[in-house]
Amino acid sequence: MTYDLLIIGGGINGCAIAREASLLGQKVLLVERDDLAAHTSSASTKLIHGGLRYLEYYDFRLVAEALRERERLVHSAPHIIRPLRFVLPQENAVRPWWMVRIGLYLYDFLGGKMSLPRSRGLRRSDTDYIAPLKGGDSGFVYSDAQVDDSRLTLLNAVDAAANGAEICVGVALETARRDGGVWRATLSDGREVEARGLVNAAGPWVHLMLDKIGIPGAANVRLVKGSHIVVPKLYEGDHAYILQLPDRRIIFAIPWQGGTEIGTTDIPVDKPEDAVISADEIAYLCEGANHHFVRQIGPADVTHSWSGVRPLYDDGASEAKAVTRDYVLELDTNGPPLLSVFGGKITTGRHLAEEAMGKLAHPLGIDAHPVTRARVFPGGAIDDFDTYLAKVRATWPFLGDDRSARMTHAYGTMLGEMLENVSDEAGMGADLGGGLTEIEARWMRDKEWARTAADALDRRSKVGLHLTADQRAAFEKAWAALQ
Repeated sequence: MTYDLLIIGGGINGCAIAREASLLGQKVLLVERDDLAAHTSSASTKLIHGGLRYLEYYDFRLVAEALRERERLVHSAPHIIRPLRFVLPQENAVRPWWMVRIGLYLYDFLGGKMSLPRSRGLRRSDTDYIAPLKGGDSGFVYSDAQVDDSRLTLLNAVDAAANGAEICVGVALETARRDGGVWRATLSDGREVEARGLVNAAGPWVHLMLDKIGIPGAANVRLVKGSHIVVPKLYEGDHAYILQLPDRRIIFAIPWQGGTEIGTTDIPVDKPEDAVISADEIAYLCEGANHHFVRQIGPADVTHSWSGVRPLYDDGASEAKAVTRDYVLELDTNGPPLLSVFGGKITTGRHLAEEAMGKLAHPLGIDAHPVTRARVFPGGAIDDFDTYLAKVRATWPFLGDDRSARMTHAYGTMLGEMLENVSDEAGMGADLGGGLTEIEARWMRDKEWARTAADALDRRSKVGLHLTADQRAAFEKAWAALQ
């Protein structure tokens, strides 16, 4: 079988490139040895943001690009992305008031014309914002957005597949070599395929992949671990906080799955497998939150945690927190093209893909014009989310408030396809735990490449966060028996 493009890696970058390429009419094969978004792309801070703190490192181009992408994404995937107001307390801050105010003015300016509210000063009337804090009412309020990172990755793959891409999970690249005008590759499922171009989007394993195919890369990757914890709610409300710490780092406190997410750390690591939170990181995040919030926490309060290793492009910065979040696309044209992706972030995945296809255009002999800038993601054709949710509840009242909200956020307008012939609770099949029924489990298996119970519980639905050990074991048994 001959493909135009063979993509290695099912994270945000690989899936976004598959989407871009397939919409350009290319025959695409994407292989992922584990699950889509199994690693870094499901271990982010769950934000679509310009990166306010990057202004401190004069990374204006990256911030402007990310803010443009934020504006596109909040309109193209309103079911999995929602605007979020951030409170930036100035009490006990390590940066002077005037510096933060100028930074926020610049943030708004770089964002250009945008639909999200612009920044302003914190007011005494902002009691919901101020009450949870130890300090006074000095500070600022600005906007960014929250995202379900693993589902954003997945929707890129869904859209790619809808346009002809072949998505294979649980399949690894075994070997690849140049042979005349094509790449000849052997896959772990026993197939041998040809491709006119190869994309190395292996994330933290990008250099290991280059070693495997025997091609040295010019760019270097710096592996940096970012860890997050979840604790019971530190405050009421659907806003978030960005907190300045004494060491000049910042951490976020964000509503997430009924609790408060706190993160992230920046710890240099040696290998991708080091994505495990440490006791020191937990203590650091708890101490950072305690520096600002009235409600105090400790390691015993942590209900959930995750860590991801970010493959940052090594720009020679001395500290992990200062390493650029920008990306580098390295094109090797000593034969059929090889494009390697170094760095990147959830927010700029679409832009990275557009630029990647621009680089591949000449060697592949294609016209790589923009095709996704105004394209809605699957399920995202929603003018107003609350109005659409009300319609879902009126159409399928048996879902209940909690489950209807979860499923509408996950599937958007695709929920209509899933429940097209369902008129009552019995039509959804057996409840497998946490409100997940047979019809939804089959959807994840048949249309979203879920192979294991963990794929369904932890990345596609997040229901696993709310199950006991016994409930999880019961779901795993039911999943294995699913016909």
